[in-house]
Amino acid sequence: MSDSAVEITNLLYTYAELLDGGDMDAVAGLFEHGRICGMEDGPPETVFSGSAGVRKMYEMATRIYEDGTPKTKHLTSNVQLHIDEAAGTARSTSYYCVTQATPELPLQVIVTGHYKDTFQRLDGVWWFDTRIMFVDQTGDLSHHLKF
Repeated sequence: MSDSAVEITNLLYTYAELLDGGDMDAVAGLFEHGRICGMEDGPPETVFSGSAGVRKMYEMATRIYEDGTPKTKHLTSNVQLHIDEAAGTARSTSYYCVTQATPELPLQVIVTGHYKDTFQRLDGVWWFDTRIMFVDQTGDLSHHLKF
């Protein structure tokens, strides 16, 4: 695997690890030069740009517990990565599966879906450019989302 492939794959996994750890500032920082889209070709209110926009999205939507975490595990798999080294760009698709357990909710899968991501290399560092999140299946999200 090329250095770029390892760096981008690690970026995908770092996102999940930081999110599960409740470090929303660090998650948002991964999108300093990018954005998250809640739907493909969605209206402007479904696009959250830059660190501040992404932080606002997670603050608005994600329930955080007394231990500072959302009590989730985001599992990322089926990563298909395509890199254009010369252009300093890349794209990928991947699956996600989110489990959750709280004092009131036994361990279970609460949502599955897939991501379409694009990346850009700036000053030798790979960053998220755009993440589009697709929800494919849902379970009990009442202990995860604020709405």
